Amino acid sequence: MAERMARRWLISGTVQGVGYRAWMQARALEAGLEGWVRNLEDGRVEAVVCGAGGELDGLLRLCRSGPALARVDGIEESDAEPLPPGAGFGTRPR
Repeated sequence: MAERMARRWLISGTVQGVGYRAWMQARALEAGLEGWVRNLEDGRVEAVVCGAGGELDGLLRLCRSGPALARVDGIEESDAEPLPPGAGFGTRPR
C-alpha cells in the first residue's frame, strides 16, 4: 500500500466565485483523496489533501489550472497533519 501523505495548499489568483472549491472536491474524490477545501478572507483558497503521493501530485497538477473560469497565479505547498482514514473530502466555510 502506498504511503499516506498530507499537504496544505494555498492557491492564489482568480479562485473564488468561479467554482474552484466544487471543482477541486470532485477531482479529489475521483482520485480517492481525502481532505477539505475552503475560501479565505484574503481571496485565496486553502486545501488540506491526504492520500498517496502520486494522487496528490496529480491533483496538484490539475489545481495549477483549475476550472474554466479560474486563473491560478500560484500554489504554496507545505506539509500537513494527515486526516484519519475515511474522512472523505468536503468544503468548509471560511
